[in-house]
Amino acid sequence: MAQRIATEYVNASLQLTAEEMAGFVRFFEDQHIKLQVRVLDNGNHEMVLEDDAGREEVRLTFERHEDAYVSLLSCRIMHPKLTNAMRKAVAAFRGDAIVNRIYPNYTMTYHYVQGNVRKIVENKNNEARVIFEFKDTIGQLEAAFHIMDVENEIKVVQGAIDQLLDLRNQCSDLSQTAIIDERLASYTRQLFMLEA
Repeated sequence: MAQRIATEYVNASLQLTAEEMAGFVRFFEDQHIKLQVRVLDNGNHEMVLEDDAGREEVRLTFERHEDAYVSLLSCRIMHPKLTNAMRKAVAAFRGDAIVNRIYPNYTMTYHYVQGNVRKIVENKNNEARVIFEFKDTIGQLEAAFHIMDVENEIKVVQGAIDQLLDLRNQCSDLSQTAIIDERLASYTRQLFMLEA
């Protein structure tokens, strides 16, 4: 297996509640990452994460937005322990990110959405190849079922319209014809909305 040169976070974002912010700090302490936290006058938080030797650091600024803290991050990390801690943090705290894992001859790009890897792309010799892509099979099945539900409802409404038209053609009473016309108008509007 090739040795990773660096990990690059491109437009990573985290959104945490006050409770999650405390958990975020504890998370890095549990990972044995050196951590400095400053709370600024406006309520923003600034964090500096360092590797064991203090050779590399990552700065995170969490801006206070009502009841949440939001951080946008772009950085390059070389130290494996710090890299693994950031990867786990993005997953645990449901972050969104594009992460480039850079190797000597290729780059693997991971797309995180809400802490889950949704797509992995290998970039080698100026060519991109999708290695993995999340497919929401359950969501797709639910959407297909909903479409079938609408199609069945359209058939029912069309059947009711056909029956009313047959009844109207046989009816000679003007008051009955007026009632049938009202129901036909109602079903026609319903059919129009279903087909839209």
